[in-house]
Amino acid sequence: MPYLPQIAAGAALRTGLRLFVLAVVVESVEASPERAATLEAIRLIENPRNLSRPGPGGELGPWQFKADTWRMHTTRPFTDALDREEALRVACRHYDWICRGLAKAKKPQDAYHVALAWNSGLYAVLKGQSPARAHRYAERAANLAETLRQGPLMAAHDPSPPVMARVP
Repeated sequence: MPYLPQIAAGAALRTGLRLFVLAVVVESVEASPERAATLEAIRLIENPRNLSRPGPGGELGPWQFKADTWRMHTTRPFTDALDREEALRVACRHYDWICRGLAKAKKPQDAYHVALAWNSGLYAVLKGQSPARAHRYAERAANLAETLRQGPLMAAHDPSPPVMARVP
């Protein structure tokens, strides 16, 4: 009989929840692994506990949208930023808008630059005027996105069954 280590219920639940969230991001919007990992990294930094109360600047939802950003991508009421599915649609639109702006300016469209624009604004990135705190945010997001791409995200989309090693 294979040996299966005991995993704390909380850790298993958190891992399962992360896999579910990542699967929803990828499947519900047909996102690339890069986009899914970047958006999940931003969400984990912006609102890791999924709080529904507004942020210090009035930001709402899993991706902590500001009202102006929300209105750029939808006509739905700003309070709908608390609806995870609608927030995900707007997050994907905003991600794509950032990528188009970066591409037009011939800048990399990687997790670092997307997160930098998410935090400090696309125009600040294009003008080279993002503050140091935004660069630290982008570094965190890029590192987290890479970890997500290598770990649960890839496992969530690997069609091969897991291999259980037998421990003597």
